[in-house]
Amino acid sequence: MLANNSRFLADHGLPIKWKALMAPIDTIDSLSTGVITLDSELCICAMNSASEAMLSTSKARLAGTHFIDLVKNADDVVPQIRAAIEAHTPITQRSVTLQNNGNEPVTADLTITPSRPDRDGSLLIELHPVDRIMRISRGQNLLQTTETTHQIVRGLAHEVKNPLGGIRGAAQLLARELEDPDQLEYTQIIIREADRLRALVDRLLGPNKPVDRLPLNVHEVLEHVRRLLEVESDQKVRIERDYDPSLPDIVGDRAQLIQAILNIALNAIQANDGEHECLITLRSRVLRQFTIGAIRHRLVCKIDIEDNGPGIDEALMGLIFLPMVTGRAEGTGLGLSISQSIINRHGGLLECQSEPGKTLFSLYLPLELDHE
Repeated sequence: MLANNSRFLADHGLPIKWKALMAPIDTIDSLSTGVITLDSELCICAMNSASEAMLSTSKARLAGTHFIDLVKNADDVVPQIRAAIEAHTPITQRSVTLQNNGNEPVTADLTITPSRPDRDGSLLIELHPVDRIMRISRGQNLLQTTETTHQIVRGLAHEVKNPLGGIRGAAQLLARELEDPDQLEYTQIIIREADRLRALVDRLLGPNKPVDRLPLNVHEVLEHVRRLLEVESDQKVRIERDYDPSLPDIVGDRAQLIQAILNIALNAIQANDGEHECLITLRSRVLRQFTIGAIRHRLVCKIDIEDNGPGIDEALMGLIFLPMVTGRAEGTGLGLSISQSIINRHGGLLECQSEPGKTLFSLYLPLELDHE
């Protein structure tokens, strides 16, 4: 691997005959900013605790690893390293994606600082994570949009239900005065349609009962959903499970969480084009020091519902959690809106990522028993 790295650096005009310079580990360990020092061939020789936490690994595991191996798109970073070396001045590269040993990629701004010209030319890399800031901002915007939408829907429901009640009552009174069966049928149509519209408004509002906050095993909830899906699809869907056995109990309403997860999974089955086997993956993980909205939680339960369908139309991605928005002609556009409402009422958040062949819905639920 070292020979390959040397050729890579040579191709980009970078010197490879440098001596290592390690910053005192007790100094950089006291910093909250991620710091990595590189030796003469740009291999990692030291890193502080903040960078370990950011990359979800240990310094012992990354010692000697070439820094370029951590960068997703090295062609964007190497010119900046070269420029920093030649100019002997710090240079910042924005939004660099770092990945390591199968961990989730981390997006960070890199500040590349070469040593003074009279020293041995080593490099110090500062990592300033931006994905967490971006995710927090995205989550806050999503929560704010959801709350605003629900306020509008509640106001609209009030305006619709009042006249519907009057229409239904008038139709019932009229039915008592009519003797012609054909005319009675017309009043029954009015009553049925008024009831249908009222039920639609109730569905727009989502569950109206308070959240029953009790400790429950999230895997029991997922297994119940799995059995329902197998019955609903007549065994025509394959469901894979990837559970974290260390996940503690969560606090929530079992029935409402089942409904939220089931809505998402049924959408995946209904969106399948029929050309490929429908595969749904149910996954659970524990996240530490995770922020939902403006609140930072010590432990968060992450539930993934992933499918291999055609994906969600890019034009709909920013609207999928709004009521009455759907990409299917026969769809109601209420399932995801209701799921988001249920998760929000549990103090959590529902997010989505989609591309052709992979759609991933992620539910984040606080694990602290006193989070409410």
